[in-house]
Amino acid sequence: MLQEPLTLYKLIVLYMLNRVSFPLTMAQVSDFILEKEYTNFLTLQQAIGELTDAGMIETRSVGNRTHLVLTKDGRDTLSFFENRINSSIRGEIDAYLRENEFTLRNEVSVQGDYYKSTSGEYEAHLIAKDREIKLVEITLSVPSKETAAAICDSWQEKNQQIYKYLVEQLF
Repeated sequence: MLQEPLTLYKLIVLYMLNRVSFPLTMAQVSDFILEKEYTNFLTLQQAIGELTDAGMIETRSVGNRTHLVLTKDGRDTLSFFENRINSSIRGEIDAYLRENEFTLRNEVSVQGDYYKSTSGEYEAHLIAKDREIKLVEITLSVPSKETAAAICDSWQEKNQQIYKYLVEQLF
């Protein structure tokens, strides 16, 4: 009895990943599914874990985020069972992805992480991508962890202006 709803949650995750041309983060998928109250957090984690174990999705750690990527097996499975997702649920997913595409894409395309270098300084490593192509990659050495964290936070908000500035100055 519990297996049927779990199957639906798996199909919803596969459907979401199939509807975008970029990876979604675990948080993005969770936010949508939990906000719609389709299931609870633990059951969703179980569904994602089983999809990963079955090779239908891949998880990739990028900074402090986990990206979910649909595999060929996942796409094939979805093509057989997509009709088991209620049309209203598919419509809600499609509307959500359409309305939030820019924000969702930006969240996975802009990465900022920091670490302590061998010299004792901290390095903020910043990347902006478009469809898996790196547009810009910057590493800044700074004296403190707090400064590195602040740079990474600012990068999330200001990456487009910084990229535009660099292009204007260099060309």
